[in-house]
Amino acid sequence: MWCHVFMTAAPPRVRLVRFTATELANRLTEALRVYVTAMGYPRSAIRQRAPLWREHTHRAGWRGVGALDADDSLVGLGYGYIGARGQWWHEEVRRGLVDSDPGQLGWLSDYFELTELHVLPHAQGGGLGEQLLRLLLTGCQSGSVLLSTPEMDPRNPSRAWQLYRRLGFTDVLREHRFVGDPRPFAVLGRSL
Repeated sequence: MWCHVFMTAAPPRVRLVRFTATELANRLTEALRVYVTAMGYPRSAIRQRAPLWREHTHRAGWRGVGALDADDSLVGLGYGYIGARGQWWHEEVRRGLVDSDPGQLGWLSDYFELTELHVLPHAQGGGLGEQLLRLLLTGCQSGSVLLSTPEMDPRNPSRAWQLYRRLGFTDVLREHRFVGDPRPFAVLGRSL
């Protein structure tokens, strides 16, 4: 049973829902299909990411949201949890800040980590990502929210970048290279 249902205007007949950890686990394969489709990753990433997503649902402060179409199919989702020392992402961002701008380390003291936010391509462009993000952060007790996203192409900012900037996210760390991924990432943050 869903915690809350929120109606949206775009795309038509999409319901926003809050997921419990169990509800996301029950839809994990479907959620990971949204992830790989939205990100353009190979289907093999589903098997690789499933254990990590399951583990994330057990972290302190975990919360998740989804967007369901008229057929009850998942077209978008988001989740996150309270970031803390010892977590891989936290330690990677800490390493980057120590190396480049130690004055920014305060961001890591009380934050909600926006771990995933994805919308299927056919459902993008109508504000669904923003609605999911706003619902996910509503009632969050952390002092700020942090996320990482592939670096922006200044000539053609992605919809994700446009969303984050529109919602007031600022630069915390730029051109960061996470271990195991050759792409440059930006870490963005916003007070809650």
